[in-house]
Amino acid sequence: MREKILVVDDEPQIVTILKAYLENSEYIVTTASDGKTALLKFQSEKPDFIILDLNLPYINGIDLCKIIRKESDVPIMMLTARVEETDRLIGLELGADDYVVKPFSPREVIARVKTIIRRTNLEIPKTNLIQVGDLVIDTDQHTVEAAGRTVDLTPTEFDILVTLASQPKRVLSRLQIMEQSQGNAFEGYERTIDAHIKNIRMKLEKNPKQPAYIKTVFGIGYKFEEGSDA
Repeated sequence: MREKILVVDDEPQIVTILKAYLENSEYIVTTASDGKTALLKFQSEKPDFIILDLNLPYINGIDLCKIIRKESDVPIMMLTARVEETDRLIGLELGADDYVVKPFSPREVIARVKTIIRRTNLEIPKTNLIQVGDLVIDTDQHTVEAAGRTVDLTPTEFDILVTLASQPKRVLSRLQIMEQSQGNAFEGYERTIDAHIKNIRMKLEKNPKQPAYIKTVFGIGYKFEEGSDA
């Protein structure tokens, strides 16, 4: 089945280029040039993937991402012209799966879209249940429960959690987490792992400032514990 992608940007040239490249890759493409129209299309057309510019009329990309994340875990790639890294990570902290800084290579965007869609649709064979302490991850149903509480994660957050939880107590560098969970390494993407870990902790941990599950190993990366506060 061909995936439907919603491209949201107020620059017609960018929309035209991305639409052409995506359709050439056999995706179904729908577009919007402002936040209000994008929200209506998201709700009515149920896209499988969203490419979302940060700076939009009526509803900006940040607010639109917040609204979408309340309703769906559809993969979102942010487009941003902002040069500060802290600004670029805003979308990731809101639950976006990836970001691309303008000006960008359309081929790189398509490569990232394919990677995210491929791992989102990936059927995981054999082991479909990971249980560590009071955490239960069902890789078939794409669900997470912590102490009986349902935890809603984006596709990227889910894959990172599975990577860590399937190797409890093993210390993984950011690069290892990136490669094992995402499959491909893109320049600059390693820095976004911290933003995703922060999101996971906010959703998973009782006290994100004193995490019981995902521990920071300073100077190296992260490891997964069994939920003990000790």
